[in-house]
Amino acid sequence: MQLGLVGLGKMGFNMRERVRGAGHEVIGFDPRPEVSDVASLPDLAAALTAPRVVWVMVPSGPVTHQTITELAEVLEPGDLVIDGGNSRFTEDRPHADLLAGKGIGFLDCGVSGGVWGLENGYGLMAGGAEDDVARAMPIFDALRPEGERADGFVHAGPVGAGHYAKMIHNGIEYGLMHAYAEGYELLSAEDLVTDVHGVLRAWTKGTVVRSWLLDLLVKALAEDPEFAEISGYTQDSGEGRWTVEEAINHAVPAPVISAALFARFASRQADSPAMKAVSALRNQFGGHAVQRISESGQP
Repeated sequence: MQLGLVGLGKMGFNMRERVRGAGHEVIGFDPRPEVSDVASLPDLAAALTAPRVVWVMVPSGPVTHQTITELAEVLEPGDLVIDGGNSRFTEDRPHADLLAGKGIGFLDCGVSGGVWGLENGYGLMAGGAEDDVARAMPIFDALRPEGERADGFVHAGPVGAGHYAKMIHNGIEYGLMHAYAEGYELLSAEDLVTDVHGVLRAWTKGTVVRSWLLDLLVKALAEDPEFAEISGYTQDSGEGRWTVEEAINHAVPAPVISAALFARFASRQADSPAMKAVSALRNQFGGHAVQRISESGQP
């Protein structure tokens, strides 16, 4: 099968290699000429044989919208566009309608696997019409992990379902990562535990908390004990926020995911205004000591 792939960053580049490794032809476009197979989106459309399948793997938001808008002008009726980025699910229906006006199909596909997907395969969550999913199945099969299809691929529902499923997946990821991080900090705080890395590694086989994320935490500690080279400042890419918003919209309690998101916000505050207020209140009502900022700006 032939595939056009737009976006050859950390994920897209490896996806191109994995699909090629499965015996398919992939023609990629990226603004960086050193990794691109063609010079432009019109050149990509010209290089593909109709009916085309084009996978978009670019940052969510305006870049995705611009890319899909441009593809609508260079593709033809009968072609199919797959948005595999981390777009918000509410953007999928407008994109599907835009392309449908040109006779072009649309699928949204959540993709999980990160930089390890080239070797291990990617977990895939697709949204869209059954016929479009079936048409793209050779590519989905090339990208997913080996084994039973249902263990690495799902047709989650109509347009929007794939990105909705990936959003919830990433919200869960926030909670899991923070639970492991809190456990690591507690182990590190106790003098009785003399081999924190060894404890975490011992959990990777047989225990009820074993997981790939735990494996990665163990690997990270082996490479940088005590995380001496890493700042605690932690970004969020959007999916955690959207998951919490959906929890509110559906009146679904999500305290773990919400707390993990807010913890990331806290990581960006060198000196928390909220905790300053707490300290001031303790001093006011109980006369508790406060730590003053020196003239140099340091506590």
